[in-house]
Amino acid sequence: MTPMERVSATLGHEVPDRVPFFLLLTTHGADEFNVSIEKYFSNPEMVAEAQIRMQQKYGHDCYYAFYYASLEAEAWGGNSIFYPDAPPNSGRPIIDHFEDIHSLEVPDVAGSAILKNVLRTIEVLKQNSGNDIPIIGVVMSPFSLPTMQMGFGPYLDLIYDEPEAFRELMNVNEEFCVQWANLQVEAGATAICYFDPVSSSTMIPPELYRRTGFKVARKTISQIKAPTVTHMASGRCLPVIDDIMDTGTVAISTSSLEPLSDIKAACKGKVTVAGNLNGLEMRHWSPQETEDNVRSAIEEAADDGGFILSDNHGDIPYGVSSEVLMDLSSSAIKWGQYR
Repeated sequence: MTPMERVSATLGHEVPDRVPFFLLLTTHGADEFNVSIEKYFSNPEMVAEAQIRMQQKYGHDCYYAFYYASLEAEAWGGNSIFYPDAPPNSGRPIIDHFEDIHSLEVPDVAGSAILKNVLRTIEVLKQNSGNDIPIIGVVMSPFSLPTMQMGFGPYLDLIYDEPEAFRELMNVNEEFCVQWANLQVEAGATAICYFDPVSSSTMIPPELYRRTGFKVARKTISQIKAPTVTHMASGRCLPVIDDIMDTGTVAISTSSLEPLSDIKAACKGKVTVAGNLNGLEMRHWSPQETEDNVRSAIEEAADDGGFILSDNHGDIPYGVSSEVLMDLSSSAIKWGQYR
């Protein structure tokens, strides 16, 4: 089967030839060209070529068009802080006071230089893959983006103390998210990863999620013109997993902090499960530890299909060596066979 056939069967709750596995690699691409991470992400063709090279090298089942999370903050007028050995972080928030929300306008998504770079990467990947390899686009959820727009503490204050301003911010963020997701789909993305870490039970109580992030996700996902994968970026989801399934998502990526078997039991036949290898620990895995972790995840969640092996954060750390990545690949193929 091609990667597209394998992933499509899995999302359709059919049993493919083997468990699909995603190596969600971002900053590793800079090493393919021996350039800095900042220079790497300034060149959309380079990013696309790196994705092609890494997929050929490791044999995983997707291209990953994600650059870095704070890219969306840049589109809103913010900035990113680059590091030599890690993903960029968001710089100064663009919202200093709650009153600033009233004048906030949705950026020109199609005209944003940084967003156009991502679209160009997707276009090049689509030209290369045709319909053989799925291309994963990425958006930050409207509910989670404010941690970069205004900072986490002020955002929690907004949620609890300023419901009208919160709704106003969600309205502009939802409009931005839908436009951005659908432009990626038009460029060739097969599916959209909907990063929503603030909705995880690690971050906020389940009852607060049901009043806020859940409603935002259901409204937003319904307008995205491709399947979505909801990703908690290492956060727990089991306490709200039924709610997440009700948003219309086709897959859930979960945390290494939760029993994968419990997640699969809750999702079986409803949505696909992705996860949940620990990216931080992965930096120090021996070949045997790599194989043991891959085998354990497959044994816990791969029965009867509906499972994609991946890391638990959606961005494998730069410090994970190519040797470990190669061991992940060989172990996934060895232990992931259905027939």
